[in-house]
Amino acid sequence: MKIYFGLILFFLVSKSSFSQQISGEELLTCSIEYHDPQGLWDAFKSVFYVTMQSKDSSLRKSKIEVDIKNSFFKLTVQMNENFTTSALNGEECTLFFNGSSSFSEEIKNEYSLTCDRAVMYRDYYQYLYGLPMKLNDNGTIIDPLIKSKKIGDILYWRLRVTYKPEVGEDTWYFYFDQTTYALKRYQFFHDESKNDGEYIVLDQELLVNGIKIPKNRSWYYNNDDRYLGIDILSLN
Repeated sequence: MKIYFGLILFFLVSKSSFSQQISGEELLTCSIEYHDPQGLWDAFKSVFYVTMQSKDSSLRKSKIEVDIKNSFFKLTVQMNENFTTSALNGEECTLFFNGSSSFSEEIKNEYSLTCDRAVMYRDYYQYLYGLPMKLNDNGTIIDPLIKSKKIGDILYWRLRVTYKPEVGEDTWYFYFDQTTYALKRYQFFHDESKNDGEYIVLDQELLVNGIKIPKNRSWYYNNDDRYLGIDILSLN
C-alpha cells in the first residue's frame, strides 16, 4: 500500500509541476508544432468558407481568399439574395455590391461596405484562423507561467496573453490539450474584473494546405454562458 500511494503521489506531483517546468513560449511552440508542423503559415494561401449560424440573424456564408505572402485578402459575403465583396491587394482596396463597384451611400451604410471594414475583416479572419501561429506576432505578450485549468471534466493547459497598447487592450486566455497541445478553446475580456467578453469552444479540425485549423467555433458570453452562434469552416 505504501508503494501504491507513493506512485499516486509521484504522478500527481509530476503532472501538477509540469506547468512550472515549461514556459508559456514553450507551450506555444508545442501547439504551433501540432497545428503547423511544416511552418507554412507565413506563406499561407488558400480559399475557404465560413458559415455563420446564430439565433438573432439569418444564415451568412462567407468565401475567404487569403494569400499572406502577397498581402492579398478577399471576402465575399452572401446574405439572402445579396452579396458583397471586399478585396485588399497590398495597399489597394476594392469594394463591390452584387458584382458592381458602383453603389449608393445607403448600400454602403447598410452593409458597412468600406475599406476600414475590409481591413478589420482581414485582421479578424487571419487572427482567428491563424491561431495559434498568430501569437508569434509582434506586440504579443506571452505570460511565462502557464496553469492547469479544469473546465467540465477536461484539464487544459491555460496560457494568458496580453498585447502592447498599440496592438490591443483585451486580455486573452488560450486552452490547450494537455497531451497533443492542440488549441481547444479561448476567451477574451475587455475588462476581466467585470467578466465581460466571450469564450469560444473549438471542435473538430480541417487540414487546410498542411495546417490543422479548427472546423467549428461556438461562441458564448463569459458572464452567463449564453450561446451566441457557431462558425463552421469548410473548403467548398
